[in-house]
Amino acid sequence: MTVQLDARPPVAPAPGDHRRSSGRLSRLDTRYSPYLYIAPFFLLFAVFGIYPLVYTFWVSLHDWDLLGTDHPFVGAENYTRLLADGDFWHAVVNTLGIFVISTVPQLLAALWLANLLNRGLRARTGWRMAVLVPNVTSTAAVAIVFGVLFGREFGMVNWLLDLVGVDAIEWKSDRVASWVAISAMVDWRWTGYNALILLAAMQAIPRDLYEAAAIDGANRVRQFWSVTVPLLKPTLIFCVIIATIGGLQLFTEPRLFHSGTNPIRGGPLRESQTVTMYMFENAFAPHYNFGYGSAVAWLLFALIAIVAAVNVLVLRRLGGKPDARKGTAR
Repeated sequence: MTVQLDARPPVAPAPGDHRRSSGRLSRLDTRYSPYLYIAPFFLLFAVFGIYPLVYTFWVSLHDWDLLGTDHPFVGAENYTRLLADGDFWHAVVNTLGIFVISTVPQLLAALWLANLLNRGLRARTGWRMAVLVPNVTSTAAVAIVFGVLFGREFGMVNWLLDLVGVDAIEWKSDRVASWVAISAMVDWRWTGYNALILLAAMQAIPRDLYEAAAIDGANRVRQFWSVTVPLLKPTLIFCVIIATIGGLQLFTEPRLFHSGTNPIRGGPLRESQTVTMYMFENAFAPHYNFGYGSAVAWLLFALIAIVAAVNVLVLRRLGGKPDARKGTAR
């Protein structure tokens, strides 16, 4: 018996088939690979962000006692009680007051500091690193130092006020005074951080715009308000949003500033108790009402969204587009 072998060589794929296959793979890679690259972030955000958010809303619809095992469904009862809670609205006013007093001077000082660091200073790198020192300092250490500075009897601030004939201020027992003291702490800690963000945006502005404005006769002040500020608007919006989120979630500074008996109340008469402190007071010690605390958290979320949206709308309406030919903003 004989076995016949096929001696014909294998048929190679046509060149056109190879090009079509590689082109299809290239299109699939271009279309779907970006989603694969960003998928890890969204998976982690879903697990550690969206799920806790949804679960907190579910808890807010229950009478959820952390010390008990029975959690009856109460619907919107926690929200109706909260909207009629005077202590909650007292905390909202405190939060908004501290936010306004701290955020507006903070962003204005950061804008001025960034413009100063953008000039040809000696040892510019050292100065730029120095403005971040308050941000990396421990919050507890900052609160202890500022608590001593704003002391009633032996505080340096009251001593300086006494030199100019101003009576001593009760920084921890007066409501507005405690806002000012806590705002000073927040401004000292975060102004440099915002200044570096604005500085990075300033360095991306083309220099020829300043040269054109200077040729047209605009001085440095005019260049700053007519060229720099309009081009910084996207970065300013980012800083405003970040400052809004951080300012309305303020917790550590006011709690450590009142480092006495029951500091979570922000003073004996809740002089500087913020919404996050009120949420902690209800969700954990001494009340352990997790459902009510979750309702506070969701109303705080709504408050942050509303305030951030208002700030962005106001900021977008301010200023105009830079006009380097005339050195003015249109």
